[in-house]
Amino acid sequence: MIQIQTRLIVADNTGAKILMCIGILGKNKKTAKVGDIIIGVVKSSIPNMSIKKSNIVKAVVIRTKKIIKRMDGTSIRFNENSVVLINNDKNPIGTRIFGPVAREIRFKNFSKIISLSNEIV
Repeated sequence: MIQIQTRLIVADNTGAKILMCIGILGKNKKTAKVGDIIIGVVKSSIPNMSIKKSNIVKAVVIRTKKIIKRMDGTSIRFNENSVVLINNDKNPIGTRIFGPVAREIRFKNFSKIISLSNEIV
């Protein structure tokens, strides 16, 4: 569960490293879970890349520390909170995604993120 002011790790190759959540898209949403779109500000980035520090971007949550309960009775938890930066068409900005991605992303119509990831959990 991601709240406002939460710092997240960026799991793609756009140049951003740390992102702070400043808003959650949706009607009066207080928290975001896997598959939700957030608005964030870049707190740390790699020099000479397209995404700079203090840029405001949209991102989709792909991993959370909070346990995700699935319909088949299993539950899954990750070690970190991570996001992938997206554009207005819900396509990822980067060309690679690092680390595992939760299966719930597929049901939220982010199939391009699923195709770029190397491991789906």
